[in-house]
Amino acid sequence: MATFLYRMGRAAFGRRRLVVLLWAVLLGVAGAAAAKAPAAGDDGTSFMPGIEAQRAFDLIGERFPGSDADSASARVVFIAPGGEKVTAGEHRAAVDAFVADAGDGPRVAGAVSPFAADAVSEDASTAYATVTYKVGSADLTDADRSALEAAVDEARGSGLTVEVGGNALASQPAAGGAAEAVGIGLAAVVLLITFGSLAAAGLPLLTAVVGVGISICAILALGSALGLSMTTGTLASMLGLAVGIDYALFVVSRYREERERGHAAREAAGLAVGTAGSAVVFAGLTVVIALAGLSVVGVPMLTKMGLCAAGAVVVAVLVALTLVPALLAMWPEAVLSRTARRSGSRTTGERTAVEHTTTGERTTGERTTGERRTGAADNGGSRWARFVLRRPVAVLLACVAGLGVLALPAADLQLGMPGDEAKPVTTTERRAYDALADGFGPGFNGPLTIVADVRDAADPRAAVTAIASRIEGTDGVVSLSPPQFNGAGDTALFSAVPATAPNDERTKELVQTIRAERPGLEDETGAVFEVTGSTAMNIDVAQALQDALVPYLAVVVLLSLLLLMLVFRSVLVPVKAAFGFLLSVLASLGAVVAVFQWGWGAGLLGVEQTGPIMSLMPVFLVGIVFGLAMDYEVFLVSRMREAYVHGERPAQAVVGGFRHSARVVVAAAVIMIAVFSGFVGSGESMIKTIGFGLAVAVLFDAFVVRMALVPAVLALLGDRAWWLPRPLDRLLPRVDIEGTGLAGRSAPVQAPAGGDAQPQEPREAART
Repeated sequence: MATFLYRMGRAAFGRRRLVVLLWAVLLGVAGAAAAKAPAAGDDGTSFMPGIEAQRAFDLIGERFPGSDADSASARVVFIAPGGEKVTAGEHRAAVDAFVADAGDGPRVAGAVSPFAADAVSEDASTAYATVTYKVGSADLTDADRSALEAAVDEARGSGLTVEVGGNALASQPAAGGAAEAVGIGLAAVVLLITFGSLAAAGLPLLTAVVGVGISICAILALGSALGLSMTTGTLASMLGLAVGIDYALFVVSRYREERERGHAAREAAGLAVGTAGSAVVFAGLTVVIALAGLSVVGVPMLTKMGLCAAGAVVVAVLVALTLVPALLAMWPEAVLSRTARRSGSRTTGERTAVEHTTTGERTTGERTTGERRTGAADNGGSRWARFVLRRPVAVLLACVAGLGVLALPAADLQLGMPGDEAKPVTTTERRAYDALADGFGPGFNGPLTIVADVRDAADPRAAVTAIASRIEGTDGVVSLSPPQFNGAGDTALFSAVPATAPNDERTKELVQTIRAERPGLEDETGAVFEVTGSTAMNIDVAQALQDALVPYLAVVVLLSLLLLMLVFRSVLVPVKAAFGFLLSVLASLGAVVAVFQWGWGAGLLGVEQTGPIMSLMPVFLVGIVFGLAMDYEVFLVSRMREAYVHGERPAQAVVGGFRHSARVVVAAAVIMIAVFSGFVGSGESMIKTIGFGLAVAVLFDAFVVRMALVPAVLALLGDRAWWLPRPLDRLLPRVDIEGTGLAGRSAPVQAPAGGDAQPQEPREAART
């Protein structure tokens, strides 16, 4: 692996113009395809096939072909001024005028007056009219929406308060451009502080933007054909930008290190891609495994989100391996620090013999020339590692206890699918939701739809009457609509309005109660019925995702453990990595529950309505955080293993790994936190929640688990950390992530000027 990537890096460096041209052409082609592609609509894949609510929904579409459940609709709510009634003469005339105007549109299937449909509240303060269209919301034209908006404005002019729910005029979440700009800006500051060079800071940003641009353009180009939504593209850009910057950051950092060791520019680029690039490949693979593993959950929307984000990560890896060394070839000196350019330390490679104690302290001899000039021998990373190595038990217990406390709120995790009630009060959908809840009861916004299949019933109408009567008498049901039969008379449809809100736990219990009564009713009537509707759908989705979480974790963790075992040739290091991941993901879920469900600090993040956590969020968070956690594991521990297999003792290897990697890993983590935090400002509740969850997860995983728990565990394990049973050692292929195959090329171009000590011989990791 290292040798292959070394050659790739040298080739990209030598053919820099061709490589840059190919990426530019790819970006241009993807951009042109995206510009010409039709706009992608709502993919409608938020639900899971196979659950009861989805089966019932499909049955309605089959037995009631005239009622297209996917058609656009608007529920227009009219609220009379204080103390007045919508049934008063002037207000009633305004409502009737609206119904007449709204029903004139060429794509309007019908507009139902509240006075004809008994859609007036008991106190007559609120009423609603329903406007349905012949096409879906994605197919509505600007003229269709403008006509409805004009009719609404006309009704508002009469003195009524008019709000619009439904999907016909639903406000779209703000584009992710602002969030991405914030993330890029913060990343630029971190990179500039880390590298001290504008060129070195700008190169990772440039390559990451190129990678994200190609990924997003590809998603837009394929959006209509594959049903890829705006949310899918936002999440792909979020991850693509974060890992794109990080992967380029590691390659550039290793290039600077190799130049300061005395290598020529092309050789340094090859070595950087061969060593840091190997870590990038396997880190990217762990992220791809975690994201692609989302397909086992069985949610089409989640599968598409995961695969698109995985594609963005693959592009980021390819950019880091090819475009980054090509751009380094164009500015081989500019990316070096000002001190290195001025002192010329990149052309010297003087080394002297150095001895270490078991804790990594230097006791005799001198530092290498490069260490004296760069300060690498004793930086913040090595000092922190020595601190942890001196008290590993205390650090380990503090990490576990701290993350354990943060994870406690996760025990109260409640899943749901936030709807209009979770939108800001500045949106008309939220105000319409609140007005309907006030006028008709909290359960009005989430009615249960019951579809009864009476093909096998001796008396279909009597069977439906018996089912409706039993459901109407169930505690928690406040009203029931009259049953509606299809043309063939073999299926009936009616709605039940709960007494509680859609996301209330009592509503979930009501659905379970109705379904629990089904066996007796079906035996009695010969009819089969199922419960659907948005409320029942959300309940079923939440339960299905909860049931799928353990199998998903098992698949992803096992695959990633095998991959890490292959990378590190160790059993305990991958197990430690998985344990640390579980701590960080549980702590991040606890933080999400505390903010978005309990409301702690919700106002600071712009969360106007707390409630259940979106059902998709825990599974998606687990997948992404696992991939990112393994990213840091590979980047940090690969340098430790590299030092270990080249002859250093376990504690020395830990200190050496931190000396070379800690600063860059911290910078990478800060960049990811900055990118993810930028999405907390999104108007889309799903993106806001995931952005916050990922930001705190990276914070916990990078700064607590990888920077503290990992060295503490490795200090306690010693040589046992690199133990691999002989049968596994013979079975697993060797991928050479630590670059032992490049040992012959690792010496600087210029001979050492002082001392004749030879580097330690590589050794195999301990195994039995």
